[in-house]
Amino acid sequence: MPSRVAWRRRGLFVLPALAWLGLLAWLPWWLGLALWLLLAGGVALATHAWRYDRIALGALAWGLPGWLFAVQRALGGDPVAWVAALLGALAGFSLLAWWRAWRDRPPAVVTSKPAQGTEWPELALAPIGPERTLIELAPPDWLADAARIDDPRGGVVDCGDDGYRFPDGQRIAAAAACCFSPDGRWFAAATREGVVASLWDRELDRVYRPRGWILAGWHAGEPWLSRHAQAMPRSWQELAGWQRRWR
Repeated sequence: MPSRVAWRRRGLFVLPALAWLGLLAWLPWWLGLALWLLLAGGVALATHAWRYDRIALGALAWGLPGWLFAVQRALGGDPVAWVAALLGALAGFSLLAWWRAWRDRPPAVVTSKPAQGTEWPELALAPIGPERTLIELAPPDWLADAARIDDPRGGVVDCGDDGYRFPDGQRIAAAAACCFSPDGRWFAAATREGVVASLWDRELDRVYRPRGWILAGWHAGEPWLSRHAQAMPRSWQELAGWQRRWR
C-alpha cells in the first residue's frame, strides 16, 4: 500500500499537470501548439542525463489532451471536431510512446575490429567472443525489524513507519528490510518478497525505484539486479536504459 509520502509526491506532480492541461485547453490552439512544440524541442535537444527529462516527457503527455480540446473548440465543437480531436490524441500518444521507447533504448555495443595484418590461420584459431571473467556477487545483508542501524559512512539511521532517516537529512520510504552496499555508497530497501522498493545512490544523490526487480548482490561498487531468483543478474551499467524510468 503506498505510504503517505508516496501519495504526497504524486499529488505534487498531478496538481501542476492538471494546471498545465487546463492552460493549454484555455489558450488559443495556435498559442498552445507553440508552447507544446517549444517543450518538445527542449526534450529533443536535452541529453539523457538531464535531471528533469522525465518531468518534461510527462508534461508533453498531459499537455496533448488540453491542446486537442482547444483544437476541437476552434473547429466548432461538433461531432466532426470531436472525432478529429480523438484521432489526434491516438496519433499523438502513439508518437510519444515511440519517442519514449526510442530514448530509453540501451546503448549500442561497439565491437573492436581485428588488427591490420592478422593472418587467416591466426583468426581461425583465435577464441570467439569476449574473454570469460568469473563474477562473484556479494549477497545483500538484509536488515529487518530494527529501530536503528549503523551507517557504514558514519552515524546512525533511524528506522520507523515514516521511513529511514539518515544523519544528513535524507529520508527513504519505509520498507520491510534494508541493506547497504559493502562500500556504503548504495542503500537498498525491499519488500518481504525481496522486490526492491528504493535504491539510493548516495554519491549522486539519486533515488531509483526499480519495480519488479530484486537485488541479486553487489560487485565492483554497484548493484546487480534480476527479474527473479532464477534469472541471470544484470549489472547496473547494463541497465542504463532503465535507470531514467526508475527515477
